[in-house]
Amino acid sequence: MGIDKKIIRQSSGDKPLMIYDCGITEYRPMLDLQLELVEKRISDIIENTVLILEHYPTVTLGANKAKNILLQTKDNLAGENIDIVDIRRGGGATAHNPGQLVVYPIVSLKSLGLGISEYVRQLEGIGMELLKTLSIHAERSKGQPGLWIGQEKIASLGVKVKRHITYHGMAINLSNDLCIFNNIVPCGIENVRMTSAELQTGKEIDIEAAKQALADIIMHFWGR
Repeated sequence: MGIDKKIIRQSSGDKPLMIYDCGITEYRPMLDLQLELVEKRISDIIENTVLILEHYPTVTLGANKAKNILLQTKDNLAGENIDIVDIRRGGGATAHNPGQLVVYPIVSLKSLGLGISEYVRQLEGIGMELLKTLSIHAERSKGQPGLWIGQEKIASLGVKVKRHITYHGMAINLSNDLCIFNNIVPCGIENVRMTSAELQTGKEIDIEAAKQALADIIMHFWGR
């Protein structure tokens, strides 16, 4: 299954960067695309690349097996047309569905002059800046990657790095149905409550406008 992607931002010069809108996609083909782009970035065939998208309903299980806690059987999830995918990114179980904005950077840490910890903080910073455009103040929580509003989690983060090239990334709840998280213990954190931009503001969120804003913010961080 091919993935249609359109360029929404690009830069050249000493920090070339391509940002693509991939629409709404199935998870597995997008994972395959990420892995393909990682190899191309390692070989310096492509420049730093960021994919912005939404996913059809999916539960992903991370590298930390102790944090992969399902509250439904895999058969029950499949019966609700929720795909279950084992992957190797950091963290535990999380969920994706339309209305959640996902960003997958395939970028060279060396080209950006970043270590992994700095990169994670910048990725969180990008999410915080996007939420600011929606009049939402989100914060980091020490020892718990992602973004929080008080005790409620609005963005999940899980990254993987291969030969200094990043993949996987961050998922920000904008207007998605949060009931999908009732099937898991999000990131293995007991009693965590998930929230969304729509719940926080009481307003309908324009996903396409959010994509454009996110692309601008990413370009500011990594493309100039």
